[in-house]
Amino acid sequence: MRQTNLTGEPADYAKAREELREAEIELMRHRERVAELRRRLPLGPVVDDYEFEEGPADLEAGDTPVRTVRLGELFTGPDRDLVVYHLMYGKRQTQPCPMCTMWIDGLDGVARHVAQNADLVIVAAADPPALRAHARDRGWRNLRLLSAGTSTFKYDLGSEDAEGEQDSTVSVFTRDGDGSVRHFYSAHPRMSEDIGQRGIDLLTPVWHILDLTRRGRDDWNAALGY
Repeated sequence: MRQTNLTGEPADYAKAREELREAEIELMRHRERVAELRRRLPLGPVVDDYEFEEGPADLEAGDTPVRTVRLGELFTGPDRDLVVYHLMYGKRQTQPCPMCTMWIDGLDGVARHVAQNADLVIVAAADPPALRAHARDRGWRNLRLLSAGTSTFKYDLGSEDAEGEQDSTVSVFTRDGDGSVRHFYSAHPRMSEDIGQRGIDLLTPVWHILDLTRRGRDDWNAALGY
């Protein structure tokens, strides 16, 4: 099938574009195969019912209305998965990660759509007032924001090391009929020794839009302000 009805396409362009189209079709089919492998993972291990802190949207430093919520309470209904994005903010990461922030900007926009099928939360090591202040600055209104600074959640899931250095991660959990929570899947940017930053690129459309252009991603990186 032709991709456009433009006239005057050089023969070498048309040939290269057709080769690219076939490669894009194979990439789509491979992504679907990978997603099927992910869905077919066996039951993962039962994890601790970790404790998080949560505050209201207008929470300020020094305020006291912070409530405690457990991992199992983040599931809003039966037969739902829980997706957790680990924001690099808190402890040794004294400023919010710009790249994580870019991802969460997008997640906030689609959260209501995701909520039709799964629960989605953001977890950081920063305390609730700092996390809420960052959310207000970014205009996040559709995401549940939790602090795990006083638990081992981020360390156990590999998004924090023993010194408190943070890493971006996405984790998925399931819940058994008896209320036990199981780890289903986690992904990190560093997939192998030679892949240091591409492991969770599928979480944001920004990279994929840039990949459509002739210049591509180049050396661009996200920032907290432009």
